[in-house]
Order: sequence, then structure tokens, then C-alpha cells
Amino acid sequence: MSYKISLSNITTFIFDVDGVLTDGNVYLFNNEVVRSLNSRDGYALQYATKMGYNIFVITGGNSEAVKERLLSAGVKEVILKASNKQVVYAELKEKHNITDQEVLYMGDDIPDYNVMQQVGIAACPQDAAIEIKNISHYQSPFDGGRHCVRDVIEQTLRVQGKWFSDAAHEW
Repeated sequence: MSYKISLSNITTFIFDVDGVLTDGNVYLFNNEVVRSLNSRDGYALQYATKMGYNIFVITGGNSEAVKERLLSAGVKEVILKASNKQVVYAELKEKHNITDQEVLYMGDDIPDYNVMQQVGIAACPQDAAIEIKNISHYQSPFDGGRHCVRDVIEQTLRVQGKWFSDAAHEW
């Protein structure tokens, strides 16, 4: 099945943080770790949530500030310190009654590999690790942190007739 056709089945987005929602750079200021999130990605997360999609974030990182920001954008759950993303993914599927075919997962590096082999659509930023590119159904033309998240959300909602719809203008 082609990538675009599979988008019609998507109800759930799952994203990694470092290298997907961020450019992968970690800045240290006064012993505090700082990451940069893209405002276009943030808008797309809010938009998709308001249109009824499930959005989850699974990350090995431990930033409460990133978690709070993503939750405020409408992300349903942010799982920090995920040492085994496959276990977390299985728990999310069971808890929220989600099937693999409904999930678009965007990751960029080896910790995302096993989950990406299970989901309906595996996507990655342009600057993902080669192992991830090799198993992805779709490679965004955008790098991590440079609106690759917006890219996959917008494409999915366009295919489903929900991007820039009349309902979206009501909020």
C-alpha cells in the first residue's frame, strides 16, 4: 500500500523529541539543558489535537520543560526517560485501544527502530540516521526541528480532508 493511501488510516501520531521535534542540539546554560522547538510544529500539534487525533511523545530525554510545553500544545501523553520505546508503545496501544495501522511514528535514530517496524507508517526527518531512513515509509524533506512534524501532520490531515477545514476556523 502506498504511503499516501495509508495516511487515510491514521488516527494517532507518535513523535520522538531530540532530532524530530528538535534539531538534536542540546544547549547548556548555567547547568540547565535547553532545547529549541519549532513553532510550526507546535501549531500543527495543536491543530491535529483539536481535530481529534491522538498525539503522544516517547523520548529517552528527561526535560520537564519540554513535557510541559508539549502537553500545553495538546499532546495527550509525554513519556520521558523511555529506555525501551517498544514497551512504552505496547502500553500506549493497550491503554488507548490503538492498532498499529492507525499509527504514524516519526523517529530519527536507533532507539526508534523497533517501534518504527511495527507501525502503519514509519516516518523520519531528512537528517535521520541511515538505518531509520532505510525502514521509513516516508522521509520528510525537512530536518528534525525544522517543521518535519508539521509536514507529516499536514499531509495526513490533507489526505483525510481535515486540513484548513471549516471546523478548524471555529477555534
